[in-house]
Amino acid sequence: MCYDTYIMTDPTLIQRITSDPAIFSGKPIVRGRRLAVEHVLAMLAAGDTPSDVLAAYPFLETDDIRACILYAYKVVAHERVDPFPAGSAA
Repeated sequence: MCYDTYIMTDPTLIQRITSDPAIFSGKPIVRGRRLAVEHVLAMLAAGDTPSDVLAAYPFLETDDIRACILYAYKVVAHERVDPFPAGSAA
């Protein structure tokens, strides 16, 4: 399986990951909500499917899950990732 380079560099996807010092001490969160990226990743790592995650958090969109995975990829790949301040992204 090959990944799509455009998706991996799509700035609008990563902008779904935000940060707010008032929420989880500034940890990366999804679109300014009280849902940490690490929680979504933990659910996926535990065997939950993206459909399970979407069912557990109805406000989530498929691209939010993809953004969490992209964020994790960038962190592991040692790319600089600065979560957007909450309220500044889509």
